[in-house]
Amino acid sequence: MAERVKVWFDPEADFLEVIFSDTPGYMRETENDAVMERVDLEGNLLGFSILGVSQLAQSKPLIAELLSGKGSVA
Repeated sequence: MAERVKVWFDPEADFLEVIFSDTPGYMRETENDAVMERVDLEGNLLGFSILGVSQLAQSKPLIAELLSGKGSVA
């Protein structure tokens, strides 16, 4: 089964967002300051965003752990 993913890039803000679901949710911090995860009220992962995309080193991947379903509810 194919799944639809939305990808947004705002060059002025240097911001990339990937959305797996349009379900209402909120942004939550990760251990990486450049990465936020979007989760629903149960903590299920709905997407993620990256700030400063153009600042990422080309020879080093950005690594972040997304904690879907494991985080606390705000």
